[in-house]
Amino acid sequence: MTTQGIQEIPHDRQQLERVTVRFAGDSGDGMQLVGGLFASEAAWMGNDLGTLPDFPAEVRAPSGTVAAVSGFQIQIGASTVHTPGEESDVLVAMNPAALRAGLKSLRLGGVVLFNTSSLSERSLQKAGLSPEDLDAMRRHHQVIDVEMSRLCQLAVADTGLTKAQAERCKNFFALGLLSWMLHRDISPTVRWIQSKFAKKPAFADANVKALEAGYRCGENAELAAALPLYHVPEAAMAPGRYANLTGNQAMVYGLMAAACRSKRPIFLGSYPITPATDILHEMIRLRQDGVTVFQAEDEIAAVCSAIGASYSGQIGVTSTSGPGFTLKQEALGLAVMTELPLVVLDIARAGPSTGMPTKTEQSDLLQALHGRHGEAPVFVLAASSPADCFAVAYEAVRLALTYMTPVVVLSDSYLANGSEPFRIPAAEELPAITVALHQDATAFLPYGRDPVTLARPWAVPGTRGLEHRIGGLEKEENTGKVSHDPANHEAMMRLRAAKIHKAAASLPPVQVMGDPQAPVLLVGWGSTLGAITEAREQLQQDGIAVAQVHLTHLNPLPPNLEKVLRSYERVIVPEVNSGQLAAILRERFLIPTIGFNRIQGLPLRARDIHAFVLRTMEESQHVHA
Repeated sequence: MTTQGIQEIPHDRQQLERVTVRFAGDSGDGMQLVGGLFASEAAWMGNDLGTLPDFPAEVRAPSGTVAAVSGFQIQIGASTVHTPGEESDVLVAMNPAALRAGLKSLRLGGVVLFNTSSLSERSLQKAGLSPEDLDAMRRHHQVIDVEMSRLCQLAVADTGLTKAQAERCKNFFALGLLSWMLHRDISPTVRWIQSKFAKKPAFADANVKALEAGYRCGENAELAAALPLYHVPEAAMAPGRYANLTGNQAMVYGLMAAACRSKRPIFLGSYPITPATDILHEMIRLRQDGVTVFQAEDEIAAVCSAIGASYSGQIGVTSTSGPGFTLKQEALGLAVMTELPLVVLDIARAGPSTGMPTKTEQSDLLQALHGRHGEAPVFVLAASSPADCFAVAYEAVRLALTYMTPVVVLSDSYLANGSEPFRIPAAEELPAITVALHQDATAFLPYGRDPVTLARPWAVPGTRGLEHRIGGLEKEENTGKVSHDPANHEAMMRLRAAKIHKAAASLPPVQVMGDPQAPVLLVGWGSTLGAITEAREQLQQDGIAVAQVHLTHLNPLPPNLEKVLRSYERVIVPEVNSGQLAAILRERFLIPTIGFNRIQGLPLRARDIHAFVLRTMEESQHVHA
């Protein structure tokens, strides 16, 4: 059997512009693992892609129930992919509960690869399905019955694994079958298995055999006659070296690139919290590359350790999610007062409180802007895609070191766990980050100001002649002595705010995509970029003129934003919250905005934005009539 180095496209393959696949199974079935490996196969073959890992919100939900289903959705394309897809074309279902959960998003006539080894009266009861439901499914979809568990057991019988261990290989059997169906090269997956289980050769052997058995299963005459065979051609992408990265991984590499470019060591003080923990894991993996990582006992200790690192001349970073971000706010005010560079990564999730910790939401914007006591402004940035997390993390370090102030970076669960191809930039492509630690003790003023940036000197403790007071009490202008003078307090408050506002002039102007003469402008921020872009492109294909802008800098806002907003009759702001950016734009510019809001723990869908724009335009025409 030849399963590696696919060169020719068989004549019986139907070529498609894009395909959306959803893996679904119990939490322990390895759906996230094989979903990620399928994404790597797609990237290896030159496809663009977008992914949506979908973790259960319950901890240890009963096996075989819908609450325990773990999903992974991926869209692969021969052209630019903006989202992980809305309706899946192919569903890989490992048990009846996964079947029930996955059918909700499967298009009519879609393909189901169903593990019939899991089918029993008990499993149907736990999933809330009846035999009649299965009959209805078969009428509406192309169902391919495969005894994945049994065939997997046969494939690995000679490896010495127990029955329970062999059962855990069935996810690779499913991946092999899907890879045959979609004409994927499985050699990257084989290499990954051999590397991952290098110290456990029996497990490596079993997983490779399961993968190849699934691939061969697709080749057998009986199944091949029923199995739809597809091929998605290579996408036209900019030349360069690419990596398939999640948002959290890209965030870490952006921080690392900034540390290398600025020639400053980097320190992460963090406390584990979903969905930000992978940043901690990835930074620990890079600890040999000049990274110091401290897993603190709580969120407050984590941010305070990062502030201490910044005081010592390092790039202080702390990562968290919404609840932890709340706990860090007092210390963030301390970083504003001491005017030290600090990067805070807030990977948002659905709240309030514990909420739905594995689901996505954009509800931390107002907390990032106004969450601190007193007047404590900070830079606020938002990443718009998994790959964009690299650029935004890099920009956050640049701003923090240039202006000597904290920077908050907003991401969310959708971006953090999703992945896409990332073109690895050359060092010279990245903006320069120049850091000059203060060395001159002559007439040293701890709170003197750079005339351009208003940044105070970065005076590392232990440097002779640069001893100075530090802490949360108000500082006297220039000298940094503790001061309770009313006029000085107001002057320092305005100086700290002026640093942020002054930076607005140096920000890149907001760029309008689509038709600049259109009556409607879609304004987005963060992870809504893909859905808004796809909706705009669909509207344009329908002959409807729509423009779009997307914001990375949320405090300060781009200098030309007000002019752009006033150029359109209607401004629609899609968000995964109750309308936070829409309210900010109304307050700041006194421009009426129309919010399109969904708070369901899921990313926005392009089709819903498309329908909302049409409905809004129809209502406008009716009013004018």
